[in-house]
Amino acid sequence: MRILLDESIPRKFGFVLPGHFVRTVQFMGWSGLVNGKLLAVAATDFDVLMTGDRNMQYQQSAASLPMSVVVLVASSNKLESFLPLVGRLLNELQHLATPRFVVIQSDNKPDGAAAPR
Repeated sequence: MRILLDESIPRKFGFVLPGHFVRTVQFMGWSGLVNGKLLAVAATDFDVLMTGDRNMQYQQSAASLPMSVVVLVASSNKLESFLPLVGRLLNELQHLATPRFVVIQSDNKPDGAAAPR
């Protein structure tokens, strides 16, 4: 799968996605593009945009998405915070057939709160 990492995802995250073609917004020269424009430009070269932007799913129409958008919800923007999401992410990528929003978040509650039992 051809994956584009948004500016909110650490560049090194691409190294933990084996078997996928991964590039960053910065590498492509698309830094600073607003979400709608970024999706339109990226859809010609990529299947999925991965972002940490939790608002994107509310700012873009799911019905008119030109590509799938995976929102990764982590406790910080450091690589270590995203690593626990890799297993579920790789599983989800196997099932992305049509453009849609997917939100993947850690089972751990942010700010040290305990997960429900």
